[in-house]
Amino acid sequence: MTTLPRPRFGRYGWVRVIDELDPVADAATVLKITAGCEFPWDYQRALEFALFRTYCVPTISALLRRTGEFEHRPQKRYDDTALLMSELVEHGYDSERGRASLRAVNRMHARYDISNDDMLYVLSTFAFDPLDWIDRYGWRRLHPHERIASVAFYREVGIRMGIRDIPASTADFHAFKVRYERERFVYSDDNRAIGEYTRDLLASWYPRPVRSAVRGAVLSMIDQDMTRAFGFGDPVPAVRPALESALQARGRVERLLPKRTASRSAQDPRNRTYPGYPQGYHPSDLGV
Repeated sequence: MTTLPRPRFGRYGWVRVIDELDPVADAATVLKITAGCEFPWDYQRALEFALFRTYCVPTISALLRRTGEFEHRPQKRYDDTALLMSELVEHGYDSERGRASLRAVNRMHARYDISNDDMLYVLSTFAFDPLDWIDRYGWRRLHPHERIASVAFYREVGIRMGIRDIPASTADFHAFKVRYERERFVYSDDNRAIGEYTRDLLASWYPRPVRSAVRGAVLSMIDQDMTRAFGFGDPVPAVRPALESALQARGRVERLLPKRTASRSAQDPRNRTYPGYPQGYHPSDLGV
């Protein structure tokens, strides 16, 4: 289990701890501080959009559409993925709960013929997309150790998932991600269907009168390459700048709050499938 050290005094107390940790050997601890203590809300939102991004690859969206999970049980599909990933961050990949989470993930994937490159691409979005989100909207910029630790952590997760040919360097891993998106982000009907199911799921978390506005907001937050791959119309131009301003303002307000001393990684308020999780549940209960 990943046990956190005591933070130093002050709002930047965790940064001082991170500065003293080895970003590779202590990657699980650094990521738990980043995702669970410093930026829990931002990290979760970033992973939501990271998953959304993977649905722009036709081979990924086609498989997801064939399973029927997004059409019939989108909330459960979201909860299983989010909670299993949060278990890994909260407890570490070599803890009892972490190993159980990886077994659940591998059990789900074993039912389908998934290419190694698609698996590697999804892994790359987990490693890199939250870093970009936090640097853009978080209450502070990331420490260099946090960026290194994220990649090191997910590389170890990938190894335990049996993913082959994970690039050894951060630069090569990021270059793979960029190249894969450039080559594989093309429109397909499956992309559009999975994109619409996901957009509607994100909107369903809000009161009915504002869901239409939320759908528009979601589409405004994705980039042009994603818009084309999903076949969505162009968003209202003024919406994205307004949303980005609101997210940056949120970060400035959070900077004034006391630091968190306990991780919130495994506490996802969006979870609807497993009430009260993690109380009364084990990672082996998740998934198929």
